[in-house]
Amino acid sequence: MHGQFIWYELTTPDVDAAKKFYPRFTGWGTQPFDNDYTMWTTGGVPIAGIFRLTDEMRQQDVPPSWMPYIESNDVDGTVNQAVSLGGRIMNGPGDIPGVGRYAVVQDPQGAVFGVYRSSNVSRAWDGTPVVGRFSWHELMTTDYERAFEFYRALFGWEKTGEMDMGGGQMYFMYGKEGKMYGGMFNRPPEMAGMHPFWLVYIHVKDVGKAVALATKAGATIQRPQMDIPGGSIAILGDPQGAAFALHHESAQVPAAKTASKKTATKTKKRSTKPAAKKTRNKPAKAAAQPKAKSKAAARPKAKGKAARKPKAPARPKAKVAKKSAARRKTKATAKSAGRRGSRARPSRRKTAKARRR
Repeated sequence: MHGQFIWYELTTPDVDAAKKFYPRFTGWGTQPFDNDYTMWTTGGVPIAGIFRLTDEMRQQDVPPSWMPYIESNDVDGTVNQAVSLGGRIMNGPGDIPGVGRYAVVQDPQGAVFGVYRSSNVSRAWDGTPVVGRFSWHELMTTDYERAFEFYRALFGWEKTGEMDMGGGQMYFMYGKEGKMYGGMFNRPPEMAGMHPFWLVYIHVKDVGKAVALATKAGATIQRPQMDIPGGSIAILGDPQGAAFALHHESAQVPAAKTASKKTATKTKKRSTKPAAKKTRNKPAKAAAQPKAKSKAAARPKAKGKAARKPKAPARPKAKVAKKSAARRKTKATAKSAGRRGSRARPSRRKTAKARRR
């Protein structure tokens, strides 16, 4: 559906190392698309891609990073509208024969994201929590109100909530048709040197165990595990420096009944939905997903492949979750996502240009 997250792409200098790292705690498999592009799979279904960060890209300050793709009914129309609203085309629009059409765009504040339309049945994330898939999508920017208006105009996103994280720092949540997709917040003073960027969350069975496995494999902790209403989250950096986050949901537990019979007249149940959870999208067909090749860099332009297949993950529901998510992001993003503001978008090649803001 137009406006849903549908594909994700990791740009890294060491593809082989990444293939060994992520499966340790996600259970993902891999599937080759061609000699230059590999897809991540869950349950045999492609949900994301891996693109190699070249020396040329690194010389242009393109850092290792993850980039999300958003589904569009009309890629060219969405890209043209983005430009009219102050965005910039980084790559495309272009076609991936038998797969779909894509483009990589930079929003007015500098964050880079992909736009994609599948040639096959869409398997974009529908908001349902699924272990092994992506869920929450968080944008650190310089003006979240303007950023939201930009994305709202392009994808029809709606405001689902907003909360004060303290010190006047607000966390804005968005989604569509009653489903929450993620959050947005303004870059804090301590992260002033960082470019705006998107941080994606992976839904796992147990954040604590996943963090232990990831750190043992060389990951760095950007934001320690933190419990949120209905679940838990953590922000990490992979061995090559790409930032990502983890999330799990807690089983729903009925709230305790009123203590005394005298005062107790009713028994209430509490919802244990994670306030700021991140769930992943469901699997999609390989052909339906863009095999993206992008340069996860600070505004890179790139050619790459877009292969999509992800179904939409379920996004966090909690207000408090957002707080924690937002805070840890600040740190997490600072370390491993420090410069991932922009990435290149998928095309059929592996070239990409990066531009620094």
